[in-house]
Amino acid sequence: MGKITRGQRIGILTAGGDCPGINAAIRGVGKTAIVKYGMSLVGISDGFTGMINKEYRELTESDLSGILTLGGTILGTSREKPFKSSGKGKNEISKPVLIREHYEQMGLDCLVCIGGNGTLKTAHLLSQEGLNVVGIPKTIDNDVWGTDLTFGFDSAVNIATEAIDRLHSTANSHKRIMIIELMGHNAGWIALYSGIAGGGDVILIPEIQYDEKKVAEYLLHRVSENKPYSIVVVAEGIRTSIKDSCSAAQSLSKRINELTGLETRETVLGYIQRGGTPSPMDRVLATRYGSAAADLIAERDFGKMVALKNTEIVSVPLSEVSGKLKLVDPKDSLVIQAQKMGTNFGI
Repeated sequence: MGKITRGQRIGILTAGGDCPGINAAIRGVGKTAIVKYGMSLVGISDGFTGMINKEYRELTESDLSGILTLGGTILGTSREKPFKSSGKGKNEISKPVLIREHYEQMGLDCLVCIGGNGTLKTAHLLSQEGLNVVGIPKTIDNDVWGTDLTFGFDSAVNIATEAIDRLHSTANSHKRIMIIELMGHNAGWIALYSGIAGGGDVILIPEIQYDEKKVAEYLLHRVSENKPYSIVVVAEGIRTSIKDSCSAAQSLSKRINELTGLETRETVLGYIQRGGTPSPMDRVLATRYGSAAADLIAERDFGKMVALKNTEIVSVPLSEVSGKLKLVDPKDSLVIQAQKMGTNFGI
């Protein structure tokens, strides 16, 4: 541990999509910063929009009481990307310049950015502009590069798995194929984990190119083996052959019905995966991340993101994280294990 600097004034914001555990991370940062290091804490409203509009409030230790179990974020969030939309009019100041000016006017020594890939990319760009920044990775998609796990993922998997569990009884009762679509535009971590946890017969994820005909053959084979119902778990980002449908699940449902003649129904779980109280594991991880972020600030070790590596909390440079995605390797041990047990990935 380097030289400790006490009494710093730190800002904290949450950006991008909401997910369970954000408030636990805010609490982890704040309580460690205030109690251990005598720092002051400033809550920025609605992500980077709050920095652009200079909307903030002082946070005391009492403001952090009772938020550990709350879903969402007490600070509010937005998907504002100041560098993406930083074009200025004739007499306008660019958004990154405004953020820097407001950072200085608020007397901040560091800005803590809690968010996913877009947020962490912006955090890196702000650090290049001269701001002291520390990042905390959060997303239900678990696709932030440089960390084994993001908080929000465990809660989302729990919710998705419960939904799959409930579909089993309906599918069995009606002898249907039930398709459930889960979040994951580019990364299939939620579908993979909840599909295995929920006993999905077919799991389709964006990282593995699948063949609809092979899926259909597998489902017909199950029927021939006196397995009259099947659960198909898909990530929303899978490619489908029917383009006029509203969702991947709807497209796949039509195609399976065409290829097999089997009664098929679909369910899109949607935003339910992102809401509600965080799981105990996410509360613990978010708290660990928040506390570690305060430690980095105390050591003036900026331009870093806290991360989990082999059960230990470490830090990685934001420059290494920015612009990268952590995707499922088609040869991931979990994929191989599921295949050994008969799970079909459409290949």
